Amino acid sequence: MAEQHHDLDPQETQEWLEALDGVLANEGAERAHFLVEQLVDHARQDGVNIPYTATTAYINTVPAHLEAKSPGNHAFEERIRSYTRWNAAAMVVKANKPGKGDPGGHITSFASAATLYDVGWNHFWHAPSDNHGGDLVYFQGHCAPGMYSRAFLEGRITEDQLDKFRKEVDGGGLSSYPHPWLMPNFWQFPTVSMGLGPIMAIYQARFMKYLGDRGFEQKGDRKVWCFCGDGEMDEPESLGAISLAGRENLDNLIFVINCNLQRLDGPVRGNSKIIQELEGDFRGSGWNVIKVVWGSGWDSLLAKDTKGLLQRRMMEVVDGEYQTYKSKDGAYVRENFFNSPELKALVSNMSDDDIWRLTRGGNDPHKVYAGYKAAVEHKGQPTLLLVKTVKGYGMGAAGESQNVAHQTKKLSEDDLLHLRDRFKIPLTDEEAKACKFYAPPADAPELKYMHERRAALGGYLPARKPVDEPLQVPGLDAFKALLDSSGERESSTTMAFVRLLGTLVKDKNIGKRVVPIVPDESRTFGMEGMFRQLGIWSHVGQLYAPEDADQLMFYKESTTGQILQEGINEAGAMSDWIAAATAYANHGVTMIPFYIYYSMFGFQRIGDLAWAAGDLRARGFLLGGTAGRTTLNGEGLQHQDGHTQLFAEYIPNCVSYDPTFAYELAVIVQDGMKRMYQDQENIYYYLTLMNENYAHPAMPEGAEAGILKGLYKFRQGEAGKLKVQLMGSGTIFREVIAAADLLKADFGVDADIWSATSFNELRRDGINASRYNLLHPTAEQHVPYVTQCLKGAEGPVIAATDYKRTFADQVREYVPNRFVVLGTDGYGRSDSRDALRSFFEVDRFHVAVAALKALADDGKIGYDKVAEAIAKYGINADRPAPWTV
Repeated sequence: MAEQHHDLDPQETQEWLEALDGVLANEGAERAHFLVEQLVDHARQDGVNIPYTATTAYINTVPAHLEAKSPGNHAFEERIRSYTRWNAAAMVVKANKPGKGDPGGHITSFASAATLYDVGWNHFWHAPSDNHGGDLVYFQGHCAPGMYSRAFLEGRITEDQLDKFRKEVDGGGLSSYPHPWLMPNFWQFPTVSMGLGPIMAIYQARFMKYLGDRGFEQKGDRKVWCFCGDGEMDEPESLGAISLAGRENLDNLIFVINCNLQRLDGPVRGNSKIIQELEGDFRGSGWNVIKVVWGSGWDSLLAKDTKGLLQRRMMEVVDGEYQTYKSKDGAYVRENFFNSPELKALVSNMSDDDIWRLTRGGNDPHKVYAGYKAAVEHKGQPTLLLVKTVKGYGMGAAGESQNVAHQTKKLSEDDLLHLRDRFKIPLTDEEAKACKFYAPPADAPELKYMHERRAALGGYLPARKPVDEPLQVPGLDAFKALLDSSGERESSTTMAFVRLLGTLVKDKNIGKRVVPIVPDESRTFGMEGMFRQLGIWSHVGQLYAPEDADQLMFYKESTTGQILQEGINEAGAMSDWIAAATAYANHGVTMIPFYIYYSMFGFQRIGDLAWAAGDLRARGFLLGGTAGRTTLNGEGLQHQDGHTQLFAEYIPNCVSYDPTFAYELAVIVQDGMKRMYQDQENIYYYLTLMNENYAHPAMPEGAEAGILKGLYKFRQGEAGKLKVQLMGSGTIFREVIAAADLLKADFGVDADIWSATSFNELRRDGINASRYNLLHPTAEQHVPYVTQCLKGAEGPVIAATDYKRTFADQVREYVPNRFVVLGTDGYGRSDSRDALRSFFEVDRFHVAVAALKALADDGKIGYDKVAEAIAKYGINADRPAPWTV
């Protein structure tokens, strides 16, 4: 609490206050605010030290006399809320009755927040319509039962579905939390992984501005609403991007933080005040902050509090005490909160029940409406609503303001009867004990009112409505320059990608839809030429002359810029990509995002967002630049990637490749665009790119199908020779090719050479074949693609990549020959590429030795030949394994 200073001249103080009151009465709050700010600035210029405070009094921001009054039918809305609360609780309790499988669920989160959602549904949230693009609402994940319950009343979800809460295997069930992958016509955003909702919402609001600036029409005053819990705000992602929202004046963004003062195990800030803390964080970051702390019953008490004693008491009580008050009763609150003679006098004419009915602001629909109205009308800043509620509101001893409330999923029969009575649900005792769902007759006036309100706002929410918009993507011939040999000109696959992207942005059909995204590495990836060509998007344009304005590739920002450049901020850039990759479902327009970044700082750093992207049915390209353990040779342990391809494989609808040559990249990207934007498959791509320069051959005839399946024969060995099968991907594939030349020149061993563009896709194909064969034992058995390729192939198979051995080893089960895998297990380090490849034992010499050893194991040559090769190539056989040092 701020230090209280003794007033040396109360009369003078009163005169100043009366003068301010006069300005408020005659000229309004804005003029009063301006004068106060001028006084503070003037005092500081004269050397008066006035410390900045980012918090305001612990009362409602909108005073009672300035509140917008709710226009709704309050009686009908109260009934709807009560039905919704009951059905949400009944659904969870019923699912967890004995013999039901104990699937879990949450009751108290929605119980605390029901009013917050009900007011939004009834008065504020627009669905997409002819004259409005629709608001986007990030519902708090643990409140999902409330969304199902409301949809049940609306007739969008059946009673049978409510009975299948968290029972999805046999179809028709309801997912545990918001999951678009599982409920593709209902949920828009997966939000239960704490912190992801806030950061995705911020960049979604920003992307909405991007679309508008670039000419993609945004109908109506669209808003992004993000609902969070106060405990969730401890996640770094929750607060990590709030300064961007303030800096860029995202006045289309509204955060609603449900401050029920409790997280999963206990108080959020038992020893302080989470509302004050968050107010300081957000106000300091440039947000408009509206506090909805106290319900209407407190207005008269605050009006009588002429000495400010009640406000002072409200401020000094810590959150742990507030939680305790709501776990007790009115008598306890009278004795412990109103703890002085003056405060007790304020409530002397109130009964204990009256005191207990003094609600918190977030459980009062009138206060919530006033806060929301102020939020949607505010311009020039994003708005945060800090709304104080009671965890488990209305549940009484079963979970109201209890530390165990979050885990509550079962209620006793007495608890169910209490809940029924508390919310006046017209069910018999037996029906309530059986958790019977309640919906009034279809012609009930409250249901008619509910449908009328949603019709006035365009329809029902949540609802996911993907646009059916197949795009005309360019054919493979558009990338002919990448399909042909580069001759003696050397370049990296990263530069091949830049050339490919340059072709796409010029395409008359889809060029405008391409969204290039980089964190802060455009120059690293050779993309600075696009600065001038496309421009970096900025909602305010470029307010300065860049220092390189006289150069050909100067740094250009523009309101119509196409590139999203996020600084050193991979999570933000990934959130950009997610917004663009799901625009077909949320904005009615298909965009084609390409996000390129240091591969090491992709899945490893933003893996939870990548997983959410799969759930979101995102469509787009992720490009892990400078990939491979030995390719980015100088950057060392923290930067050298030997595992992102393995991370990509864990996302079921992520299609991943590790191409070596420009033609492979072109084939993969063109097919990916066809699958995602023409055929509209719900997949996204991860491609690894390298920064090593080398010449690129022309595409072998007939290689296209194999490139896409993950394996094709790059070079055929001579018939009748002692032979091995050599396989590789990425830059190490070139070492494999060189190893084949060594084997032939030094030991007379020939090789078939295979380019494995995707061990991950080969693994998935093999799994599919194995599953079919397991379940169809009498049918003709499917043969995995790897097995088909190697059928009849002579000699052992040796695979080498710039990734951990596990990457290539995934296909071992489907390789019919002896299979030897080399990889870059262990931590990276700095050195030359040749030294690193020797250290990790994936260079041409180690590939050749591995091939000879496999031939010896097959009895084709003597082991002395292997020893000869080890000596010839100068390999230290007794040095420690690279993964141990």
